[in-house]
Amino acid sequence: MKRAIEQFGVAALRRLDPETAHGLALKALHTPLAHLPGPVTSARLRCQIAGLSLPNPVGLAAGFDKNATATAPLSRAGFGWIEVGAATPLPQPGNPRPRLFRLSEDKAAINRFGFNNDGMEAITRRLSKRPRGVPVGLNLGANKDSANRAEDFARVLAHAAPHIDFATVNVSSPNTEKLRDLQGPMALAALLDGVMQVRGKVPVFLKIAPDLTDQDLADIAKVATDARIAAIIATNTTLDRAGLNSTHAQEKGGLSGQPLFEKSTRVLAKLHNLANIPLIGVGGISSAEQAYAKICAGASAVQLYTGLVYGGLSLAATIARDLDTLLERDGHASIAAATGTKAKDWL
Repeated sequence: MKRAIEQFGVAALRRLDPETAHGLALKALHTPLAHLPGPVTSARLRCQIAGLSLPNPVGLAAGFDKNATATAPLSRAGFGWIEVGAATPLPQPGNPRPRLFRLSEDKAAINRFGFNNDGMEAITRRLSKRPRGVPVGLNLGANKDSANRAEDFARVLAHAAPHIDFATVNVSSPNTEKLRDLQGPMALAALLDGVMQVRGKVPVFLKIAPDLTDQDLADIAKVATDARIAAIIATNTTLDRAGLNSTHAQEKGGLSGQPLFEKSTRVLAKLHNLANIPLIGVGGISSAEQAYAKICAGASAVQLYTGLVYGGLSLAATIARDLDTLLERDGHASIAAATGTKAKDWL
């Protein structure tokens, strides 16, 4: 019954402006109608990344719950782990609306939010009251008008560290001018040094763009290794518009969803060969088969977001359960046993 209600709700929300629909979806999580099956786990699905124990490897990517208003219900939605944010030191409105576009024919989305959020103080207050259990991390961002963006990341982490299980340095959003410049080796090394100095015991992840050359990836792998980054998230949204069929295909911003799957998975496989760092696969996941492909390409865990727009919140639990079946089918006793087994297929 709840699945039927969810399908009706997804169809209804798609008739609304995408950002309005997203806000209503977040509010719906606090109602009895929300599909919240509780933990989805098994001996095969339980895994560890950066010292964190996950009931399953299927995570919620940053951007869905920007302001940490729904961590309690999301912790019961079947995800093995959750990332909220991005949070910046000061609140900021982001870019003017409209700034989120559905590309239904392509099962994709384009956003140019520009790190709209309530700021680190409000977000950290909410995180301090979250339920314990499923690991929750915070995506770190920089204010658009900051005089020192690299310093912003460290400020947010220092403020939130007591209340989060991991933090992600996000230098890969295409919607804040020149932010991706911080992926250059010298700038990135300096930024990560500042963040690592204030992290305490919080594992720090690095989220990178898919629009990088092989040399860029090699440089990032070296810098991340030297900085002792706990994991690399591959990848954020793309600026590529090749092969799209939807009305809004040429809107400015970052493209996510199905068209990103192959590009982001190739980056993942390349990083698997470049660095001995745990990898998290993101980009275009809407089925257990796609999550499994990311794992076999080199991921120790995965995240999704845009797939929920088309598949509903129950997609997380469905992917986790079906992933368990795929692992059993191929004789893998764990996620780790499957990680990287088909990376060469993507090179």
